[in-house]
Amino acid sequence: MTSSSSGKSAFWFIILAIFFGNFMSILSSTTINVAFPIFMKDFGAELGKVQWMITGFLLATGVVAPIVGYFGDRFSYKRLYIFALSGFTLFSALCTVAWSIDTLILFRILQGVFSGLIIPTTLTMIYQFIEKDRQPFAMSLWSLSSMLAPAFGPTLGGLLTEYFGWQSLFLLNLPLGIAAVTVAIKCLPYQSINTSKTFDFPGFITVLLSSSFIILSFTEGNGWGWTNWKTLICLLIGIVTLIYFIRRELGLANPLLNLSVFRTSRFTYSLIINCIITASLYSGTLLIPVFVQDVQHSTPLVTALVLLPGSLVMALCSPVVGKLYSRTGPFPLIMGGVVLLIASNWELSHIRLQASHVYVAGWMTLRYVGISLAFMPVMNAGMSSISKERSGHASSVTNWVRQATGALSIGVFSSLLAARSLVHQKELSGASSASASFIRDQSMTLAVQDVFLIAVLICIVAIPLTFVLKEKRNKPQQAVLQK
Repeated sequence: MTSSSSGKSAFWFIILAIFFGNFMSILSSTTINVAFPIFMKDFGAELGKVQWMITGFLLATGVVAPIVGYFGDRFSYKRLYIFALSGFTLFSALCTVAWSIDTLILFRILQGVFSGLIIPTTLTMIYQFIEKDRQPFAMSLWSLSSMLAPAFGPTLGGLLTEYFGWQSLFLLNLPLGIAAVTVAIKCLPYQSINTSKTFDFPGFITVLLSSSFIILSFTEGNGWGWTNWKTLICLLIGIVTLIYFIRRELGLANPLLNLSVFRTSRFTYSLIINCIITASLYSGTLLIPVFVQDVQHSTPLVTALVLLPGSLVMALCSPVVGKLYSRTGPFPLIMGGVVLLIASNWELSHIRLQASHVYVAGWMTLRYVGISLAFMPVMNAGMSSISKERSGHASSVTNWVRQATGALSIGVFSSLLAARSLVHQKELSGASSASASFIRDQSMTLAVQDVFLIAVLICIVAIPLTFVLKEKRNKPQQAVLQK
């Protein structure tokens, strides 16, 4: 009885430590967008420069993701987590005293470096510190912390900026960061470390270069142009250094990033489905704000309220999905989530210029339910197939690939939206005598339809891969029973 109670207490203390850091890290990436006009006014900066507060932050988080596995094994994940939380909190404080837009962007990028350490570290600690039978429920709570932040981030950011100034967006992280560090020090268990590992410095340099140039080309490709020399050179350098990094790591006994995790087919298939879900998620978060604000000419607050119900439902579903996972396994949850994504994307591919906010909010809520059903089971199906010793490297790979997928999705969907809008605008201008503003709005609506249709096709690819996961699900359990 006492042992059981202490086990439950330890579980909740570990979850509390993980929840704090993950929530804070993701919240900081969702509150900034609404303050762009204020940054532009206070610092006299162009929008293109201010956007580097998001671009630089995302770039930094993606660049450091591959090295988490090595540093976690070398110094322990508890120490790495406390270091990351402390650095994130420090640079949040420095952001509040930034004296120019350049220094603010610099501090924001450095904040992103530590954020990039936090997210994969929290994911790894679930598989390092928590018993296997409780990992699905722990993953659902980890997902909850990931979903609550974007649910409240834009609305909270708007309120804080309006009443307390942009500095409050960063001051918010100080009490959260101090609390997270305190809880992590007291609640996370001690972990033995591997002091014999040597640091692969050439691998470190090449993975930084490949991540930086690939994610930068995806992020800026739409603005520069996909055939622009800057995009092509960044992509070429990124691909060449990535190939070198992969060949080098596969030949080392103690690699910086253990790519052998891809030899586990269940992990690889799960990661592909994860990328599909990520792409679908970014299609909605990009297209709906564009439609509600630029096409229907609503305010940012209205847009946040349209997205809020879906985000709240997604957060509420997370613990339920964690409980269902233990009973059903990943297949029915992932399949159900993918089907809901296909259905909602298909309906939104027929969206009309006069669509009500209730209609948009309803179908976006259904999309978020689908994402909630599929996200955690996909993550856990892949991570649970990897040994505890390699879980840090699997987490690094997962976050690295997902970050690149997110950047690629935003870039490609933005380009498609702009290209299809021009095509429809030419068609409507030649066939209609309507006003220029109506033609613009109608052409943008048709372009939104086109991109949602592409999202449907992307989601369909996940269906056969989900069946592959089902076929392999019971083999490990049978082997255990036979023993």
